[in-house]
Amino acid sequence: MNSKTNTTGAKADTKPALVPKLRFPQFREAEGWRSTPLNRLAIRVKQKNRDEKIDRVLTNSAEFGVVNQRDFFDKDIATQGKLEGYFIVELGSYVYNPRISSTAPVGPISKNKIGTGVMSPLYTVFKFKDDRNDFYEYFFKTTGWHTYMRQASSTGARHDRMAISSDDFMAMPLPVSSPDEQQKIADCLISLDELIVAQGCKVDALKTHKKGLMQQLFPREGETQPDLRFPEFQNTGEWEREELSNCLKKVIDYRGKAPPKSESGVPLITAKNVRFGWLDMTNDEYIEENKYEEWMTRGIPQAGDILFTTEAPLGNVALFPCAGKFALGQRLLTLRSKSERCLPEFLLHSLLSPTMQEDIDFHSTGSTAKGIKSAVFVKLNFCYPKDIDEQQRIANCLTSLDDFIAAQIHKLESLKAHKKALMQQLFPFLEGAEV
Repeated sequence: MNSKTNTTGAKADTKPALVPKLRFPQFREAEGWRSTPLNRLAIRVKQKNRDEKIDRVLTNSAEFGVVNQRDFFDKDIATQGKLEGYFIVELGSYVYNPRISSTAPVGPISKNKIGTGVMSPLYTVFKFKDDRNDFYEYFFKTTGWHTYMRQASSTGARHDRMAISSDDFMAMPLPVSSPDEQQKIADCLISLDELIVAQGCKVDALKTHKKGLMQQLFPREGETQPDLRFPEFQNTGEWEREELSNCLKKVIDYRGKAPPKSESGVPLITAKNVRFGWLDMTNDEYIEENKYEEWMTRGIPQAGDILFTTEAPLGNVALFPCAGKFALGQRLLTLRSKSERCLPEFLLHSLLSPTMQEDIDFHSTGSTAKGIKSAVFVKLNFCYPKDIDEQQRIANCLTSLDDFIAAQIHKLESLKAHKKALMQQLFPFLEGAEV
């Protein structure tokens, strides 16, 4: 056992009082918090699944918490006949998964909220003595306990898993205040979570609405009129149906060897930057300034050009930035439309329509990473209204909806960021720990 830890709990609560940065008004004059080892507040669960009476296998995901293994992996990882050694995890118990990841650098601790099941003996299962423990569910979502885990774990740990004994784990120091203050913090964060969930549902509903609207605004396969047309265009006749290439002025295909990346220079747009209708430049990559002209000899995109991913991920579309200098990486096509025939904004939304996405997928090849060749892509069936004004009307409608969805997504991300910042202030710093 690590000499720095104390599993007996005999000398608990001897450290100086802890004070969080933010306290609710009714507790500001109360005494400070204290630090108490987990083994004083909870008991370790070691009940095995004898006779395999329980066949519901659970797993602890860093992103989703405790979930059914079958739902998470789309199959059973653990096989029947080998579950006798698994721990029984009751509703309300907590589970520590020692597997580390970018989102859980020392492994996640999650509360079982879905019902009784069994888990691998590689996990550590424990249950708080007090049923009012939502406070600790939120504490384990902070990083306030990470420093202890790093200090108590073995230096010979596998690169993807923490090596910490059960005794050392149960000696983890936890912050303790009055039950009323802990419940107040939990209630606050629960309310914020409910708000986040409601906002997430709103975003999902808007996305579903947009998908249904696009199914009506664009003709189905083999048809030349959509189910829904704006009033001023209802008597303007059928749409034109022909090869996509007939509506394109230029196609630039970036294939071959990988671009000469560097730590700075001209920003590089790759397939992973092109999302479903928008450009994500948070993952910055560059090529050297003096290699830009040589790399872009196949053609330099212009404002209004459309970027299309030919594979991994297939079928994503975004407009090329109107301002700035950018280089393009592999697996991208640049499409320049004949604006007198097909507006760029209409082409963008048309490529994102359910009918076009299904056609792109149908003509793609490959088993693991599906892709489509540019020569095949430009020959796809393309349907558009001859009236440029109708194209503009459709594009404006969907662009406005996209802007509204983006605003709601921004609100959702702001709520998540607010919660993260709030949690950093509601929980005190433990000595030698980061929050």
